[in-house]
Amino acid sequence: MISDRKIFANAIDPEETRVAVVEGGRLNEVFVERMWDRQRSGDIYKARVDSVLPGMNAAFLNLGEGRNAFLYLEDARGSVVKQNADLLVQVTKTARKGKGARVTTRLSLPGRFLVLVPGGGETGVSRRIPEERREPLRSLAREIRPDGFGVIVRTAAEGVDREALEMDLENLVQQWKGIVDTAREQDAPCLIYQDLGLVGRILRDEPFGAVDEIVVDSEEEYAQILSFLERFPSGWTPPEVSLYRGNIPLFEFWGIEKELVSALDRKVWLESGAYLVIDQTEALTVIDVNTGKYTGGGDPRNTILKTNLESAREIARQLRLRALGGIVVIDFIDMEDEEDQRELLGTLRDLFRKDRARARVFGVTGLGLVELTRKRARADIRSSFTRGCPFCGGTGVVPREESVALSVKRFIRKVILSGRPEALLIELHPSVASFVAENFLHSWEEEFGTRLFLRPVHDSPWDKYRLEAQGVLEQVEHRISLLEKRVEVGIVHRTDPS
Repeated sequence: MISDRKIFANAIDPEETRVAVVEGGRLNEVFVERMWDRQRSGDIYKARVDSVLPGMNAAFLNLGEGRNAFLYLEDARGSVVKQNADLLVQVTKTARKGKGARVTTRLSLPGRFLVLVPGGGETGVSRRIPEERREPLRSLAREIRPDGFGVIVRTAAEGVDREALEMDLENLVQQWKGIVDTAREQDAPCLIYQDLGLVGRILRDEPFGAVDEIVVDSEEEYAQILSFLERFPSGWTPPEVSLYRGNIPLFEFWGIEKELVSALDRKVWLESGAYLVIDQTEALTVIDVNTGKYTGGGDPRNTILKTNLESAREIARQLRLRALGGIVVIDFIDMEDEEDQRELLGTLRDLFRKDRARARVFGVTGLGLVELTRKRARADIRSSFTRGCPFCGGTGVVPREESVALSVKRFIRKVILSGRPEALLIELHPSVASFVAENFLHSWEEEFGTRLFLRPVHDSPWDKYRLEAQGVLEQVEHRISLLEKRVEVGIVHRTDPS
């Protein structure tokens, strides 16, 4: 049983890195980054203005890769925005759902304890730091802030001494000088600066002492994590870091894979027997609370309050886990007593104070609905792992080809580690088979040192696959020839033996 707060990093595959944050044995957040993802939040580009739209008070910028980025002119203070002009911009929102990234000319560089704002002149302190401790940190930051820069003190700086802050600030200033030099030498459009990798960014944003253990399945990432933790101040006890070498994939071994699949479900059952129904749309997320199998005791008011409070805790978790942002409307079970309503709203506000994405609870509407907003900082889990279903006219979703492909790869690794066969024959949906054959098959054979054969099966479910044969190469090839004779039309994808 997992307890407290732990980070699990599935980084063994170069195509995809997944990071799970587990609290009290339950999956609370999941992050994913793929090798073909572009225009990540925090990256800095030397961009070229493609077009200016005065009616929208915005401009579209060519970043040199992916879709054009969107710049609100109010986010370009101090910059001249005209067609074909070059601008140094930073991604504030990654591209999602067919929309390009959002960028700003107000650049910032996050460190472990401070954020450096080139061209700024202000000194700020995180609002998550208790009010009585903000002013001493603000005074210290003013003393060390260099001319021509603004500084923001991050939550992680609480309790850190002056030397650690000065060291962090010096690193950021040197980083900025490197960005300026690179931008001067390069022609637009191009990428100038890339933020830390996924695991590094998550660790950088975690407060001191918040993480007890980090488990990673990649030796390279393991070494990078240890190097990153060495830069932390002396006297701080870092989390335990371990390298996972098991035959069963990391997420599967710790039960995270199963929870990840459940996080895509529309219905969420609670321990009491009540349940939530979560519906996502482009504009907002609607959550319905139902008593379900929970009947409580003899007091209906107490039953309703307990169900709503339990639901509130799970809703806060689900919003973090699913990375849901924007407007959220919750239909709790009706409560006529105003005291109960105040207790529910107070519980919700307390829960969201721990959320790294800024959230605001507005109250109960005339229709008895609770409204809140949550900052949309990254792609939600549904858009990261699913796509519109090609078999139902877009009314449903299925896992993305790359998600199924990487699931196949993890399955292949498990089989190979168990028996070291010379060859494998996998049956799967034709579209997924073609995707794997075109993008990954050759590199997977080199990585595993095993011949891999993919047999398209037309009546196979989109996201299902099975091991048809394994063993020495001649046996698997014989099995393939038998299968081809039985089927009038059938193609087995395989790499060139040479």
